[in-house]
Amino acid sequence: MFSDLFARRWGGLPVHGWTGLVLIAVFWTLNWSLTGLRTLWGFFPLWLGYCLFVDALVCVRKGSSLLTRNAPAYAGLFAASAPSWWLFELLNRRLQNWLYLGVEGISDLEYVLFSSLSFSTVIPAVFGTAELAGTFRWIGRFRNGPRLAPSPAVLRRFLAVGVASLLALLMWPRYFFPLVWLAVYLILEPLNGRFGCRSLLADTASGDWRGVFSLWTGCLICGFFWEMWNILSYPKWIYHVPFVDFCHIFEMPVLGYGGYIPFSLELFALYHLIAGLATRGRLQDYIELTPDADRARSTEKVPGAPPASGEAVP
Repeated sequence: MFSDLFARRWGGLPVHGWTGLVLIAVFWTLNWSLTGLRTLWGFFPLWLGYCLFVDALVCVRKGSSLLTRNAPAYAGLFAASAPSWWLFELLNRRLQNWLYLGVEGISDLEYVLFSSLSFSTVIPAVFGTAELAGTFRWIGRFRNGPRLAPSPAVLRRFLAVGVASLLALLMWPRYFFPLVWLAVYLILEPLNGRFGCRSLLADTASGDWRGVFSLWTGCLICGFFWEMWNILSYPKWIYHVPFVDFCHIFEMPVLGYGGYIPFSLELFALYHLIAGLATRGRLQDYIELTPDADRARSTEKVPGAPPASGEAVP
């Protein structure tokens, strides 16, 4: 039912894609033209529009998308996103790498509520854009790469380096602040393996790095739009990054964009730990970062279905 509803098209684009375009046009204009704390209430609908439009593009290019495959699970991306980003806000209390201008005049409750609503768009935006990136032809070049399997030894090393990185950035934030974009992934990946949740290492074990590059690309694209839309927003964020605070693209130092690459892996690990534990593994195949994942899903045999033409009957 949900698949039919959201897959309906007008002019070649699913209807929810047109809804997304309208939201982007309206709230981008309002966010950059009004005065006062407009981004406080305008950030969420702007990024909801982005999420819907990108999801529709994915549906056009590969036949299904996060929303059309499972609408309740798509809503779950928003629910998992807010607490995931609050983790980084907590770490930033120590790092002080970014701060928000314009939130001084609102109450703590308003700050938490509006911030949580805004943070809820991070994971659906990144995962939707990563699925879109997965349809790019050049991503296919990374199908046969070096093999990295989730062996016990590898996972122990991940955990040890992750814990050491977390301790270093908390103890000496001025020098080790970049590790915040890697430590969380290195800690969570072994936990996902321990609890049977989805792991990117399951793909790289066979040398398939397409999902990893799709995530990297998708998060970099989102990073560009986050920084671009932020530049004339209010409230807005600014950066205080030691040693690399030069050559800015919008508010972000150019080298800071490198943080979006490992950040995508952290989001993937965070979501699959939350979703894996909450649904007991039922959503482990929901995120399809490569086109053939969609084809494999669509051609799975239904128990009791007749054999395809030319298929031998057991």
